[in-house]
Amino acid sequence: MSKPRIGIVGTGWVGSSVAISILQRGFAGELWLCDRSAELAEGEAMDLAHGSPFYPSAAVRAATLDEMRDTEALVIAAGRGGKANESRLDLLRDNAAMARGIGEALRGYRGIVIVLSNPVDVLTKVVRDACGLPPERVVGTGTMLDTARLRHLIGRELGLDPRSVHAQVVGEHGDSEVVLWSGAQAGGRPLRSWPTWRAATEARLAGEVRRAAYEIIRRKGATNHAIGLVSASLLRWMLGGERRIVTVSRVQQGVLGLSGVALSLPAVVGPLGAVEVVVPEMDGAEAEALRRSAEIIQRAGSEIPQ
Repeated sequence: MSKPRIGIVGTGWVGSSVAISILQRGFAGELWLCDRSAELAEGEAMDLAHGSPFYPSAAVRAATLDEMRDTEALVIAAGRGGKANESRLDLLRDNAAMARGIGEALRGYRGIVIVLSNPVDVLTKVVRDACGLPPERVVGTGTMLDTARLRHLIGRELGLDPRSVHAQVVGEHGDSEVVLWSGAQAGGRPLRSWPTWRAATEARLAGEVRRAAYEIIRRKGATNHAIGLVSASLLRWMLGGERRIVTVSRVQQGVLGLSGVALSLPAVVGPLGAVEVVVPEMDGAEAEALRRSAEIIQRAGSEIPQ
């Protein structure tokens, strides 16, 4: 079975990290790079190709946006990044027009679209509306990264490997995100039954997850490595048909009464996209916080200049 052809639109900090993460995992047969600056895409492709003796075989080259229609999966990492004191929703005005243009160029596309550009929830809907693909085939990375950050912090708190922690962040990839503490577990044991666990611990860790991007941007100017790893893993699981359940963003179609808004909930991902949303157990406060998060995303989307 031949390996898939994957495209990346936007070869800045994030796009280049996605590219190297994909190549090192070895599941792509071809990797095509596209950027508003053709020379930047060409330079990145050359640089990555020169490392080919050190990753599984894959052909890397620059490509146009029109050529990207011949890929099996496409990652959108274009647009400017956030500033240190700027929320993801503040990015909306600058990045929405870009996302709409890419989406319009993808009308009739046959593959899966992965959206990374922020604010990822609003832009996932912008891309989906512009390209006209089924909602399950336009997937934002959403709170996958927030969930990874949460598992890392809980593992650090308990002295455990993060892979032994099962906890989720849902809603917006941003300030209104919701940590589902009521169902969080470590080693099959509810976190709230661990002897050292306190309500104050939950508030502190949720704050750290929420502020993580701002703290990284303040120190180095951008977040890129972790989202590169997240994106490569998501693509590998989807294209490999592993049917993993992950917290990704897609336009919701009635689950929990949510329609026409893109936000993160656990979903089964596979070759056809985020095909099945899995409704998580939530207590009343978490359900209300998710509803507020959806309202914030919808309000932001309604303010996009047409």
